[in-house]
Amino acid sequence: MDTQPLQNILVTGATGYVGGRLVPRLLAEGVTVRVLVRHPSQLQGRPWLEHVEVVQGDALNPERLSAAMRGMDAAYYLIHGMSGGADFQQRDLSVARNFGQAARVAGLQRIVYLGALGGDYEHDLSEHLRSRHEVGKVLAGSGVPVVEFRAAVIVGSRSASFEMMRYPVEGLPILFCPPWVVTHIQPISVRDVQDYLIASLSLPNEQVGVHRIIEIGGPDVLTYLDMLHGYADARGLRRVMIIVPFLRPPIYATFLHWVTPIPRPLALALIEGMRNEVVVHDDSALRLFPNIHPRDFHTSLERALARIAADEVETTWSDAQVSATGDAVPVTFTMREGLLLEERQRQTSASPETIYRIFTGLGGRRGWLHANWIWLARGIIDNLVGGVGFRRGRRHPNELRVGDALDFWRVEALEPGRLMRLRAEMKVPGLAWLQFEIVPQTAHRNLLIQTAFFEPKGLPGLMYWYLLYPIHGWMFSKLIAKVVIKAEAEDGYPGSRTLG
Repeated sequence: MDTQPLQNILVTGATGYVGGRLVPRLLAEGVTVRVLVRHPSQLQGRPWLEHVEVVQGDALNPERLSAAMRGMDAAYYLIHGMSGGADFQQRDLSVARNFGQAARVAGLQRIVYLGALGGDYEHDLSEHLRSRHEVGKVLAGSGVPVVEFRAAVIVGSRSASFEMMRYPVEGLPILFCPPWVVTHIQPISVRDVQDYLIASLSLPNEQVGVHRIIEIGGPDVLTYLDMLHGYADARGLRRVMIIVPFLRPPIYATFLHWVTPIPRPLALALIEGMRNEVVVHDDSALRLFPNIHPRDFHTSLERALARIAADEVETTWSDAQVSATGDAVPVTFTMREGLLLEERQRQTSASPETIYRIFTGLGGRRGWLHANWIWLARGIIDNLVGGVGFRRGRRHPNELRVGDALDFWRVEALEPGRLMRLRAEMKVPGLAWLQFEIVPQTAHRNLLIQTAFFEPKGLPGLMYWYLLYPIHGWMFSKLIAKVVIKAEAEDGYPGSRTLG
């Protein structure tokens, strides 16, 4: 007997790369969508936000999971601890266990899980591939029917795998590659992954059973070296690629961390997964979903490049916040729309009005609250190389207007009680901005977000960012701390909670 239509769907990972693209596709299918997110504010600006129900909660919290699943027919499990630290496997399994138990209690008819390719028969699977497979088993152990899709490299605009190809090929005429670049991979378009995820809701119960594993991939079986050459050809770039036998995964992950926006732990996890052959070995996807015809690698690549060129990127690999990493919000280093970003956050009891007054009062005679001698030295260096220097100060000690000069910055945007963005006018190999934003959390709690943006100009720009990163990181971490401390002191709330 076929299943009843699954119309009430819970999506986890809606702030992530795949989940953020899946939600509007599900809405277009006419189903009712509920999303579970730790920080609802991160959904702001999503065009589909008004059409879904948002439940705030953490996948590590069984009570919130139960509330999110109440009344649902099926749930998408799109939670992955790719860079959650040494104990990521235990966290992954704990989250999966909580999720399965809550799904059973709520009476869900199906869990759809996006896992990773790599045969169970391989004795030397990477830790992350092995963890992905274990998660599927734990979910199925709950007694709720599970459809587990296993995919290799997902090709799409701003996916992590795409960025790992894009930045080295775009920026370096000669690439030194590790030996695993000749391992076979079967990449798949992110659009095709969504097609499979959606189609799984219509599978009859007898075709799902307790735990149905479905391997999915595009029509091309390639090597990572083939993919790098394919990207270079698509962009019309001539690149020399040399395989270096002794280039080990940790070394190459460090290299990728320096030349791409991908953090080293995530790069290492992806690289270790690529050491295994990740290709489709069964044809169940073709038999179960005969109407889905996956795109070849070239078509997927051209589509991704076209979306980036047209500024139509829906989600990026760095969007995800709901994961198995708990509730800690780290200092975030990402790249969006070609910009390197370092974001720091602090929660505070100070009012938005006071916080805004403090950060719009920076500069000039008042200074920058910490290490003013470094800011002054930077201004002197800028003056020596023909820049604007640090002597412009500010027009008024307490008032700012858009367009005002502020030391070696220019005020680009102001939103009273909420935001200030400064554009750097010192000489740098690229473009730089510094932004402060206030996000209300509760009636007596606010989140201050400080973001440094940098658009590097070629290799000199990347070298500038990374060589000065330790100093900038120290200065900016102290800056946001001092802004919060001063605001709380003025409002009579000493102390603050550091998030990054």
